Order: sequence, then C-alpha cells, then structure tokens
Amino acid sequence: MNEIEKKRISKFLSLILRHHPETIQLKLDENGWADVEELRTKSAKRKVFFTVEELDEVVETNNKKRFAFNEDKTKIRASQGHSIDIDLGVEPQNPPEYLYHGTAETNIASILEKGIEKRSRQHVHLSIDKETATKVGMRHGKPVILTIRTGKMAEDGVLFYLSANGVWLTDFVDAKYISR
Repeated sequence: MNEIEKKRISKFLSLILRHHPETIQLKLDENGWADVEELRTKSAKRKVFFTVEELDEVVETNNKKRFAFNEDKTKIRASQGHSIDIDLGVEPQNPPEYLYHGTAETNIASILEKGIEKRSRQHVHLSIDKETATKVGMRHGKPVILTIRTGKMAEDGVLFYLSANGVWLTDFVDAKYISR
C-alpha cells in the first residue's frame, strides 16, 4: 500500500473512530472499540475499501499511534482525540513536573487569559517533549510552545491520564499553570 492510500485510510478512520461513527452506521462500545469486520463492511458501503492486512499496516505504521487493536485484533479504536463520549478506560496517573502544549501564535492571548480548554474534544492534549508539541503547533500556523506546570497542577488535585500512544490528557489547564 502506498503512502497516499495509507493517509486516506487513516483520515477516514479518524473521522469514524474519533468523531462520527454514525457516518457509516458503526456502533462503538463505551470504550470506543469497533468490530473490525463491521468497520470493513460498513466502510465498503461508502466506497472505502481495505483488507485486514492493510488496516493492520495503517495501525502499525502510524507514527502518532492514533489507533490500537485489542489483543486478538478483532476490535479497533482511536487512542485519543475523540469528540464523542468515550471512556478510554485509563486510570489517573501522576504526570511529570512539566508537559508542553503546542499551539499557534494567534491563540496565545486567549490561552494566557482563559487557559487551555478541551473545546470539542474530551480532553486537553499535552506532550511529553517540546519537539512533539512543536509538531502539534505547526498544524495551526506559526507554532508556540507553552510549558505547563503539571506537577503543581497534580498537587492541586487536577487529574491526568496517559493515553495508549503517550499523549497526556486532562480536562482543563488554568492559565496560572502556563508559561511561554
């Protein structure tokens, strides 16, 4: 499978597994898992075709590890980034002292005043390093990397979760914990 086809399938999976499963009448369970064969069948009705092997290649080669299979590869889900109500089944964890958030310069004034909101997603996404945060910020324009005092947030009772693909998640980052 070529890179263009892999990207096309990945974008389709993101749409279906993170945001709009109803587009193909796919049912996700409470933890966001979908049956692989049902996904393939219902995708084909929308003229999106892929084999189990191609799906496996998309999952295994995605550098952001956006998707995951269950142990026997009969179910698939998005690792995080949902705009639909999903319980990823992750337990709260203590974050490192600092995490990072990449955003565009145009968002800085609002963030420094109001904090970082999850908006249409289930969580705010934070990165373990500045390099990853820079890549995230570049998607929205000229990137700005914010340092988040997550250790202090956790001390103050804020809960953090670590997704299967290494993205730290929380509900909200108050502006008092953010620095440029």
